[in-house]
Amino acid sequence: MKTYDIIIVGAGPGGLTAGIYAGRQGTKTLILDKGLAGGIGREVPEMENYPGFDMISGLELVEKIKEQCIKYVELHETEKVEDIIKSTDKFMVKTNKETYYGKTVILATGSSHKHLGIPGEEEYLGKGVSYCATCDGLFFKDKDVIIVGGGNSALQEALFLENIGCKVTIIHRRNQLRGQQYLQKNIKEKNIKIIYNTIVEKIKGKTFVESVILKNIETNNCIELKTSGVFISIGYIPHNKLAKKLNVKLNENGEIITDKHQKTNVKNVYSAGDICGGLRQWIVACGEGAIAATSAYIDIQQSD
Repeated sequence: MKTYDIIIVGAGPGGLTAGIYAGRQGTKTLILDKGLAGGIGREVPEMENYPGFDMISGLELVEKIKEQCIKYVELHETEKVEDIIKSTDKFMVKTNKETYYGKTVILATGSSHKHLGIPGEEEYLGKGVSYCATCDGLFFKDKDVIIVGGGNSALQEALFLENIGCKVTIIHRRNQLRGQQYLQKNIKEKNIKIIYNTIVEKIKGKTFVESVILKNIETNNCIELKTSGVFISIGYIPHNKLAKKLNVKLNENGEIITDKHQKTNVKNVYSAGDICGGLRQWIVACGEGAIAATSAYIDIQQSD
C-alpha cells in the first residue's frame, strides 16, 4: 500500500508550491497531474509581474519551480486521477496507473480554456484556431490574426503575437478592456487595433481559416473580416469533477470555496490555485499552495 501524508492533485504553480512547502516540512508527499507540470500556465508568453523577474515566460518559470519541488516530493506527470474516495482516516486516490492512500488531499486541479461554441471553432482547431499564442503564434508571423477576449490573458497574448510580427486585432464583446492597466497601456503604445462591443459569430475558410463573421451586439450589424488566425482567450472552466466526488462546496461559478487556511468544508481536504477562483495570478496560486500545505501539515501533526 502506497501511503502518503499529503497527496496533491495538480502540478500548476499552486500545486508545485504546495509540494515545496509540504516536502520541506518533512511530510511524505505525492503530486499527481494528468498532463505536464504547469498546466495552462506553460502557455503564458511573458510575465512582468512575478516577483524577482523583470520578464519571464510561464514555461521557464514553471520549470524552475518544478526543479525546486522535486528535491522534496514525488511528482508523477501524465498520471490522471480518476477518483478519490474518503474513509474515516484516509483518502483512496485512484489514477489511470495506480492506487494511493493519503492522510490529506490538496486539490490544485486548475481550469481549462472556455470555447466560443460557434460554427467553425472545432472544425478549424489547429488550422487557424488556437487557445495558445505561445504554442502556435510563430505560424502566423506577418499574417493577420485576431484575439478574442479582453482580460489579462487576452492582452498578454495580443502583445506576444504583435512582438513576433503578427498583425493583431482584438475583438471584445464589451465597451472597454478588463485587463490590468499596464497591459492596456502596452496595447495602446503598440497601436493594436481593438473592435469593441463585438462577438465572433462564425469562423470560415477552406482548408484553413480565412475569415470570421463579426456581429456588433449594439447594432446587430455583421461584417466579414479577413484573418489567418483566431486566438481565443475568453476565460476558464474550473476542473471540479474530483471536488464534486468529495462533496466539496463550490460557488456559483463552480469554483472551490475555501477559508483563509485554504481548507474546504470537507475535513483534511484543501485547495489552491485557479480552481478557487478569485485573482488568477501565479503569485496568488503560489501563496495559496503554501498556505494549503502548511494547514495540512498542522492538521496531520495534531491528529498523530
